[in-house]
Amino acid sequence: MSSYNIAIVGATGAVGEEILRVLDEMNFPVKDILPLASAKSAGEKVEFRGKEYVVRELTDSTFDENEIDIAFFSAGGSISAHYVPFAAASGAVVIDNTSHFRMQENVPLVVPECNPQDIKLWEETGIIANPNCSTIQMVQILKPLDDAFDIERVDVSTYQAASGAGKEGMEELVFQLQKFFEFKLDECKPKVFAHQLAFNVIPHIDVFLDNDYTKEEMKMVNETQKILHKNFAVSATCVRVPVLRSHSEAITIKFKKDFEISHVREILRNAPSIVLADDPSKNEYPMPLLSSDTNETYVGRLRRDNFDDKILHLWCSADQIRVGAATNAVRIALRWIDMQQDK
Repeated sequence: MSSYNIAIVGATGAVGEEILRVLDEMNFPVKDILPLASAKSAGEKVEFRGKEYVVRELTDSTFDENEIDIAFFSAGGSISAHYVPFAAASGAVVIDNTSHFRMQENVPLVVPECNPQDIKLWEETGIIANPNCSTIQMVQILKPLDDAFDIERVDVSTYQAASGAGKEGMEELVFQLQKFFEFKLDECKPKVFAHQLAFNVIPHIDVFLDNDYTKEEMKMVNETQKILHKNFAVSATCVRVPVLRSHSEAITIKFKKDFEISHVREILRNAPSIVLADDPSKNEYPMPLLSSDTNETYVGRLRRDNFDDKILHLWCSADQIRVGAATNAVRIALRWIDMQQDK
């Protein structure tokens, strides 16, 4: 198998660090690693497969000066907007974890378990977009159920961990908890979140739009339709909760076709990247503690609606740094490699 020169933009961030771990765990065919970050982080070191790499500053000429095959971007939308075109022009395939290119019509938005065929569209721009973290775990569940029962509508409420706001979000939550036990919480002003997150839930992620939904909520609507190539109704309420890692979601699905719970269980048990955790008699159901630091989406609490036989309710949890970012990005890269070898 060929090996590939890999660049990671945002190598010192939470997602960048996780990409390095996932590349190693999945035995990715790496020839060399180029860790990149801002001037502030340049000079720091990251480790990959027992070797230390010095983080270099990302500049306009970085990709012309280095032979890169695959570039992972996870440093923010403004960084991707400026530097991705340089990477793509150099001949690298770009896998972008930010929201900047997701809804661009000629850029594929990919969850390999759902729409791997879209990867082939990368050649037009050189870019493949990684969806929103909450969208990824949801569509992994929706896709096999839609194939079987034809989804008419989805309503989802998310319970999103502090790490969805990066290292700074986790640090702010931990700091607030420390101050609480020092009886000094009143001295701790929120900076990352709109309000104190410790011992609180905040129904506000990203900015509010003119339709009174947040940008995060509309990402779930628009990205789900693009990934599944289906214009069905989706509504989301996104909430930040005082959990360090792993997003959870309560999902209500209205089908056009009849279904049996036993058939739903069978479908989800056999679906790729899904773990069925659904035995209430043993208190077995998805939780952040169960899903954190794993590459799977955990699904449970399956039940039919009490008033509409074609409505299914379920609960899921997934590590959004992995499933919702790093793992999905690496899986995209592996599928891209397979497609190049099949040519």
